[in-house]
Amino acid sequence: METSTYDVVVIGAGPVGENVADRIVQGGLSAAIVERELVGGECSYWACMPTKALLRSAAALRTARQLPGAREAVTGGLDAAAVLRRRDAFASNWKDDGQASWLESVGVPLYRGHGRIVAARVVEVTGLDGTTTTLTARHAVVVATGSGALVPDIEGLREASPWTSREAVSASEVPRRLAIIGGGVVASEMATAFTDLGSSVTMLARDGVLHLAEPFVGERVVESLRDKGVSVRIGAEAGSVKRDDDGTVSITLTDGEQIDADELLVAIGRVPNTQDIGLDSVGLKPGDWLTVDDTMRVVGQDGGWLYAAGDVNRRVLLTHQGKYQARAVGDVIVARAKGEAVEDGRWGRHVATADERAVPQVVFTDPEIASVGLTAAAAEAAGMRIRVVDYDLAAVAGSALHSDGYRGQARMVVHEDRKVIAGVTLVGPDVAELLHAATIAVVGEVPLDRLWHAVPAFPTVSEVWLRLLEAYGR
Repeated sequence: METSTYDVVVIGAGPVGENVADRIVQGGLSAAIVERELVGGECSYWACMPTKALLRSAAALRTARQLPGAREAVTGGLDAAAVLRRRDAFASNWKDDGQASWLESVGVPLYRGHGRIVAARVVEVTGLDGTTTTLTARHAVVVATGSGALVPDIEGLREASPWTSREAVSASEVPRRLAIIGGGVVASEMATAFTDLGSSVTMLARDGVLHLAEPFVGERVVESLRDKGVSVRIGAEAGSVKRDDDGTVSITLTDGEQIDADELLVAIGRVPNTQDIGLDSVGLKPGDWLTVDDTMRVVGQDGGWLYAAGDVNRRVLLTHQGKYQARAVGDVIVARAKGEAVEDGRWGRHVATADERAVPQVVFTDPEIASVGLTAAAAEAAGMRIRVVDYDLAAVAGSALHSDGYRGQARMVVHEDRKVIAGVTLVGPDVAELLHAATIAVVGEVPLDRLWHAVPAFPTVSEVWLRLLEAYGR
């Protein structure tokens, strides 16, 4: 059995684990990383990058068809095979040579295999060949194992071999009929992607579509999906599932109706990848989310050596927020190892407080959804006295130039007592590119009076900022 010692051992080499290890090394400590699948994790191969590659070609085609001059140059439809090939390229054809080489270049040793915590600061790695390696951490172990798809206990579902997000994103063929259980981000994006690629899509959205966002978000997305031919069934719930000998998946709803499809995607939530990483050896429950403080140190574990970053701590299940947490935890481990004071104020370098009220997110549906901070309902629930300001994005000069028939909406939620923005939601083509300005305004807590001096260029869609301020008034 091989044994090695490092300052920090990271379990999980997705974007979060990679960033933790890199930050540790930049801080002058040593770090090793353990990965049982592909270096680069979910985002690189089954989520962020390949999903957006699936969606982008159709979005570009829609824009071209809304522009006179460009519209006339479009002589064919979407080439599904070409889209899948581009998707494959963005997923590096499910090979991690480049990511593994990057780890080597920054001085982080990679241990391929399944990592389990066997004692305080000790991780045992079982390789694919069955050999074991023991890694001891002088200062900290960081769990960055991410999350997996939740498959609910619906009669016959598991036996029917449903798709999760992984199978949908890596599909080699476009099914003629696709049923989707769920109405969240993954369900909405995959409904958009596969109907654009040629599938007949049925969406079973028991709790509605994007129901945690501002109400107009789900309304716009449902309208668009239905215009594309998607059967969006709000309130529909699967009671049982069966896959027939010919491959047909039959979904029986709780009201007795039957829906047939060639593939079934389940997209209703996530579970933590903590089932078999040795949590029981340090007094924690396998399969649980790991609760952390703002420095990402695991709560309820003695000794203060165990940290968790990314999806696994359930604060925000988004890659960019996980990487943000990774930078914070890397810095705080280095500071504590060197005996330095930890800056832990509200926006301190060593804490991840943006997870609370300043989370940016883009949903790449048609129309695109971009949001940051709190919705009006969430702000009110937090006890804020708010004012909601809405503006029609189509009335902005830059939107008319973007494409004919542009439709969109912007909402600004103002914290009235402090006169700062608590949240922004934007709906419309290419609104993702407006999001970082909103994020800076929310995180920076820029007073509205000061925002009047941030003059948007004309004619751009960003002129919506001026219009929102004018609608709010002085």
